[in-house]
Amino acid sequence: MPNRVVVLLSGTGTLLQALIDAQRDQVLNAEVVGVVSDRMDAPGLSRADAAGIPSTVVVFRPGGDRAAWDAELTRAVADFSADLVVSAGFMKLLGPAFLAEYAGRAINSHPALLPAFPGIHAVRDALAAGVKVTGATVFWIDQGVDSGKIIAQEPVRVAADDTATSLHERIKIVERKMLVDAVNGFRVER
Repeated sequence: MPNRVVVLLSGTGTLLQALIDAQRDQVLNAEVVGVVSDRMDAPGLSRADAAGIPSTVVVFRPGGDRAAWDAELTRAVADFSADLVVSAGFMKLLGPAFLAEYAGRAINSHPALLPAFPGIHAVRDALAAGVKVTGATVFWIDQGVDSGKIIAQEPVRVAADDTATSLHERIKIVERKMLVDAVNGFRVER
């Protein structure tokens, strides 16, 4: 029985698409069974819909009750009976209720070689620092910001003429493959 994967996303869903494509090509040893977004207008929801993957949205409103949102998000993921949760461009920190339920079963990808350049501006920060090599990291989610135990990393050279956009696009190519490999490497005890 393949692992049941739920993907969390906030944006375009290119990482979700990598998982969808791998599943379609029968190279993903898992099944993407649900998508949860924190944004009603996330383009990634259209990717889920096109692939026939059910989705739901759990919006956190500015000034809202963070603990209540975290509990609602946890329930939304639980409704899909997830074995593994993949945070794929999900732009919210996961809270105590979520982490208590999915500790050791939730991974994230990041466009830098952690622990360097954590946070939402990793590519911009790498360029500003003048590094010659950056990359991508897949890691276990914990209570910190991009601080969990590293599963895998791959380097990406920074070109002299790189912009944040061009560099991020090359990182995403590496990140997509790494994410598929990480999902394939996850094993759940049944």
